[in-house]
Amino acid sequence: MHYNASAMPAKILLVEDEPAIQELLEVTLTRAGYTTMKANDAVSAQKIIGETLPDLILLDWMLPGLSGVEFARRLRAAERTRGVPLIMLTARGAEADKVQALEIGADDYITKPFSPRELAARIKAVLRRRAPQVTNDVVEVGGLRLEPDTHRVSGGGQTIALGPTEFRLLHFLMTHAERVYSRAQLLDQVWGDHVFLEDRTVDVHIRRLRGALEPHALDHLIQTVRGSGYRLSTQSMK
Repeated sequence: MHYNASAMPAKILLVEDEPAIQELLEVTLTRAGYTTMKANDAVSAQKIIGETLPDLILLDWMLPGLSGVEFARRLRAAERTRGVPLIMLTARGAEADKVQALEIGADDYITKPFSPRELAARIKAVLRRRAPQVTNDVVEVGGLRLEPDTHRVSGGGQTIALGPTEFRLLHFLMTHAERVYSRAQLLDQVWGDHVFLEDRTVDVHIRRLRGALEPHALDHLIQTVRGSGYRLSTQSMK
């Protein structure tokens, strides 16, 4: 999933054909500090996604043309959108519909009418679980502390100076600790999914990141996994 530069609001795509509900959703999300993109149907939503990958999609069950359920299936089947968090919106409250929404890969399900407060809380919970790097939660791993709001990183109580790219790279790795990411995955996640750079770009920034962590004896956290890529780990390499 596309990494949203830290301290920038998460981008949420609203796919809703009822103008009044779309407006309510937009107001709620803007107040909660998110950037919104809007579509009235699956075709226009797909066009937006083709240009900018959202951090989360709010998708109405009943849409003109291609239904929300069918569109959700397509999003989950496509490699580029498979990992984008998805919340289904619907007037249906039946148990079978909820089960279907979750079975096709939705992360959550909200039945209309809903309170703006509930919606904002559900979105935050899904982002925390599925895309922690786009939240402003403070992250602490292996003696490192990263504060997205203030762009501060510290180790052992001492401030560590990082450039913006190294900050985003560290933020992503810290919020996905112990998981191995290939250079191509890191380019998509940290630089953006429409950015075409050489894999070596990642190596250069990993080197800079390790260089910044070395004086604090924390460079060992960034591990090279031969033939696979990189991970941030508190475990020593076997």
